[in-house]
Amino acid sequence: MKAIVPTGGRGVRMQPLTFSTNKHFIPVANKPLIFYPIESVAEAGIKDVAITYNPGWLDLVKGFLGDGSKWGLKFTYVLQPEPLGLANIVEVCEDFVDGDRFFLHLGDNIFTEGIKELVDYFERRKPYGLITKIRHPENWRMGVPVFDKQGRLKDYLEKPKNPPNEFAVPGIYFFDSVVFGCFRGRGKILPSERGEYEIVGPFKWLIKRGFRVEVIEYKGRWLDPGKFDDWILANQYILDISNSGQIKSKIGPKNVIQGRVGIGKNCKIQNSTIRGPVLIGENVTIRDSFIGPYTSISNNSLIEKSRVENSVIMEGVKIVNVERPIDSSLVGSQTEIIGADGHSDWVEFFVGEKSRLKI
Repeated sequence: MKAIVPTGGRGVRMQPLTFSTNKHFIPVANKPLIFYPIESVAEAGIKDVAITYNPGWLDLVKGFLGDGSKWGLKFTYVLQPEPLGLANIVEVCEDFVDGDRFFLHLGDNIFTEGIKELVDYFERRKPYGLITKIRHPENWRMGVPVFDKQGRLKDYLEKPKNPPNEFAVPGIYFFDSVVFGCFRGRGKILPSERGEYEIVGPFKWLIKRGFRVEVIEYKGRWLDPGKFDDWILANQYILDISNSGQIKSKIGPKNVIQGRVGIGKNCKIQNSTIRGPVLIGENVTIRDSFIGPYTSISNNSLIEKSRVENSVIMEGVKIVNVERPIDSSLVGSQTEIIGADGHSDWVEFFVGEKSRLKI
């Protein structure tokens, strides 16, 4: 079996940050978002992975991810010439799949309990298609599976106004290679009203032609940090479940460390309080500051005489003399936030890379 992990997409809901960086490389709990699906693929025992990219992104994506050996994988980079939807990502990977069974795992989705159970089910049952369902209170924003009276899948709706049930389809989709027939000949799938080839199309094509498509419920937590608020919530959740609290730097006696706090190598913590869950990268300096719960701070950052909590601080950020608490913020790499006079009780940021603010 093979896997496809896309890095494309415009990331419009994460602008302005995605004007200068790919959404898939923004960190969640100090780890680039796309690392989570790649790790899940590796843990499921898959070795051959297609990484799809849009024009102009190959050097950045390849430089960031390498050849896959970091995870024991083999990456093949596949160009998606135009951002024409998820089904088009499947289409451009036909040569890579080369007749194998495969699945598409969105590069911006996190399945917190891994996907091995799903992969094993697909291998064991050998349906022509397999979708995963979750219970979701806002499933009208997503794909929704529809079942007959016997509980068998009979349809798959894309963002229905009145969903017939409480289920939604998250970002992992399994196929037999017979599905590539949906892209050619009579009855081939067509683009939707928004001009994209939706992922529901291949599944509907299979169902219409009598190919068995099954559904399995995912019992773990599914995270889709596609917009700012969801990113902060995903950061909170990952810090809660994965922060081991390992401290790799020497912490002086004038500091207070409370709860689960992870600190990387070569950090300098002086006269500060850090209250977990918090994850701090390497070469970070924190002086005369308070770092509150659910904050992740990436490498080479400086925080001095400031208070930061419930935030994602990317690499090389400088926060100095900010008297009011910084809360629920996502600060892009190489940004400087320098304190000045002000009168609000707190401040909140969603800041792109290489910005400079005075507050």
